[in-house]
Amino acid sequence: MRRKVTNRNIVGPDHKYNSEKIGKFINYVMIRGQKETARGIVYDALERIKEKAKVEDAMEVLDTALKNTGPLTEVRSRRVGGANYQIPREVRPERRSYLSMKWIIDAARARKGMAMADKLAEEIILASKNEGEAVKKRENTHKMAEANKAFAHFAW
Repeated sequence: MRRKVTNRNIVGPDHKYNSEKIGKFINYVMIRGQKETARGIVYDALERIKEKAKVEDAMEVLDTALKNTGPLTEVRSRRVGGANYQIPREVRPERRSYLSMKWIIDAARARKGMAMADKLAEEIILASKNEGEAVKKRENTHKMAEANKAFAHFAW
C-alpha cells in the first residue's frame, strides 16, 4: 500500500476569482513558465464562457465541465505471472481533477484555427453539456475499465 505523500504542492488561489481550482487550472495551461500568458488565456476563456453560454457565473460552467470529464475508474497495467493485465482501479479525487483538467486542455489544444482562449471556452462549454473530446476520453476510459472487469481480482 502506498504511504501518504507529504510534499504535495499547495497551489494558492488566483487573484480574480479567489479559487484554488482556477489557480491549478492556470498552472496546467501554463507552458514554459509563462504564467501571465496562461492567466490571461484562462481569464479570457471564462469571460467568453459568460458571453457564449449567457450565464453570470462562469465558475459554475467550469465546475460542471470538470465534474462531467472526471473519470471514476481507469485501468492500470499490472504484471502477473509473465503477463500484463489491464486492471480497473478507482481514481483518487486529486487524480480525477488532474485528468479532467488535462483532458479539457489537451482537447482545446488539439483544435485548430482559433485563439487558445476561444478553444478553451468552447471545450469547457461542450464538456459542461456532456459533449466534446474530453467527455469522449472519459467514456473510453470507462469502457476500457468495464471491458477488463474480469481482471479486477488481481488488484490489491
